[in-house]
Amino acid sequence: MRPPEIHSSTKEERLSYIREQYKCIADCDSCGICSVFRGKDPESAFSDYVEGQTEFQDVVGRFR
Repeated sequence: MRPPEIHSSTKEERLSYIREQYKCIADCDSCGICSVFRGKDPESAFSDYVEGQTEFQDVVGRFR
């Protein structure tokens, strides 16, 4: 599933996408999501995207 585009989605749709794509499985040893985002939870890491300020790919690029 592709991330919703900022210009054609709502804040709630973008937040829902982040929550769905980056679910916490409560097993840090086998997950690694938090370490990818340098200790931030995905909602915090993607807050600019959720707020409609930055494209999804631009946020992803910050963590590469």
